[in-house]
Amino acid sequence: MYGMRAQDTAPATHFRCERLCRVNGELYFTTREQTLEGPFDNPATAEKEIQAYIERMQVLSMNMSSR
Repeated sequence: MYGMRAQDTAPATHFRCERLCRVNGELYFTTREQTLEGPFDNPATAEKEIQAYIERMQVLSMNMSSR
């Protein structure tokens, strides 16, 4: 399910935690890169944006590896 990133040195166990969080009452999601994305109006919108973020990161990764 999880692939290794170029900077990962060895296989590791990955634990999935809740990506959505509230900061000062506003809804955000956290990324693997330790960024906080948002705010979002509701959890459904946040989930859609999580999927869009993942897709953008995958495209970026493919573009970088094809150079």
